[in-house]
Amino acid sequence: MKYDFLDPDVLARLGAIPLEARHAMTGNVTGRHRSPHRGSSVEFAEYRKYVQGDDTRRLDWKAYARSDRYYIKEFEADTNLRAYFVLDASGSMGFSAASDARIDFAKKLAATLSYLLINQGDAAGLSICQEKIHVEIPPTRRPAHLNHMFETMAETQPMGETGLVDALHVIAEKISQRALVIILSDLFCDTEALSEALQHLRHRKHDIAVFHMLDRQEIDFDFERPHRFVDMEDNTSIVAEPALIAEDYRSAMNDFMQLVEKKCHDVHADYQLITTDQDYEEIIYNFLTDRLPTKGSK
Repeated sequence: MKYDFLDPDVLARLGAIPLEARHAMTGNVTGRHRSPHRGSSVEFAEYRKYVQGDDTRRLDWKAYARSDRYYIKEFEADTNLRAYFVLDASGSMGFSAASDARIDFAKKLAATLSYLLINQGDAAGLSICQEKIHVEIPPTRRPAHLNHMFETMAETQPMGETGLVDALHVIAEKISQRALVIILSDLFCDTEALSEALQHLRHRKHDIAVFHMLDRQEIDFDFERPHRFVDMEDNTSIVAEPALIAEDYRSAMNDFMQLVEKKCHDVHADYQLITTDQDYEEIIYNFLTDRLPTKGSK
């Protein structure tokens, strides 16, 4: 089946760039991501004194020759990455002006990153939230799993009020192991409540990435004549003369974007402000390359 939100050429161009975790992960298969546990992979971490019962094959005889003491080599254990894509499917995600609807753009990002993750041997899952999480697809590493995710995305239509905050709390409690949680939303919810949900995720030691999805028209607010503005979640409306409210609106919108970004940075989340007129391939490329470890770090 062909999906509108997948482009094979984009997948091919981005396929050589790994998606890296920024924080230590845990998993049950050997992978490319740093783990908080000690193991026996090829990357040396530190020495510790030998204690009875340790594997003698890990003794460092050169250290013994220098100090006449037994030391064990410890290594960083690598592991696989689990990623949870949290797709906001509330009514406001259906907004579009001259470009893609927010939710369609979010599907492109989530589907492409899911494909890249599973292609590199990691696991991807999907949570779609409206007033509550109504779809949950646990992460797996199986390529066939992608079709289930993509079919679910294709069938998803935006409606109702947002349940993002409650969804994030549920996800924080349900995920038993450290994971990468990727949130795709316009974040039109109570900012303090959102902050608490992000803190809950971070307290559980998850790596958080936030794609803040907005339409260029919402930022620029360049309407030229009176309009009826309709809330796409509860259908309330108001008629306004844009010229009379534009300055206050832009100021309030700017304050909102800055506050959301600060709340994300407070929990060390990877924050990306996205407008739907941008090139989504460039967004993903920058996201992937920004997460690559710098030389000399891991």
